[in-house]
Amino acid sequence: MAFLFSHMQKRKELALKIGEIFEKYQPVPETELDFVNPYELIVSVILSAQCTDKRVNLITPALFDCFPTVESLANAEVEEVFALIKSCSYPNNKAKHLVGMANTVMEKFKGKIPETIEKLQKLPGVGRKTANVVASVAFNQPTMPVDTHVFRVAQRIGLAKKSKTALQVEEQLVKIIPKEKLHDYHHWLILHGRYICQARKPKCEMCPIVAHCNYFKKNY
Repeated sequence: MAFLFSHMQKRKELALKIGEIFEKYQPVPETELDFVNPYELIVSVILSAQCTDKRVNLITPALFDCFPTVESLANAEVEEVFALIKSCSYPNNKAKHLVGMANTVMEKFKGKIPETIEKLQKLPGVGRKTANVVASVAFNQPTMPVDTHVFRVAQRIGLAKKSKTALQVEEQLVKIIPKEKLHDYHHWLILHGRYICQARKPKCEMCPIVAHCNYFKKNY
């Protein structure tokens, strides 16, 4: 038990050190998705599955011009939505999910995007990661969404250990990252994975946290 406590404490200290460095370079980290309200955010996050934020941001202006509210999207035909999002990945499924999501919001949540992870996951097309993102970004809830970047970077650094699923990484991170920093940390890890700690060839030569990174220590 003492060993486990010591190991956890070391990871908490590591999270604090890395957080201080990230904060120095990105004091106000934010999502790269363009949105102005929870409705636009949840639509954008559903579209972003296996698709770049850049592509989503090209698609959403025309989509929101046609369907500016959750009510208007609920009344849309799936074919109409498909025509507007067909340049993103899996447009057939996403069009169905978007219309289904909007209908469920109208029917079960009185037209308001729900704020909790549990309620968000009742919406079509909304899994745990998407629910975490919306809860964190739109409603400032202390959640830790885990996408492929967070999954990879957290384990490379040493913040998470021997994880096979996103949920396992999420559970480990929420134990070691201060609650008030989860929102920022989510964005720091995503942006770090997107631009520096990339999957095929991490750019360790320009990484500000190499001194604290397990991957760097093992490979260089």
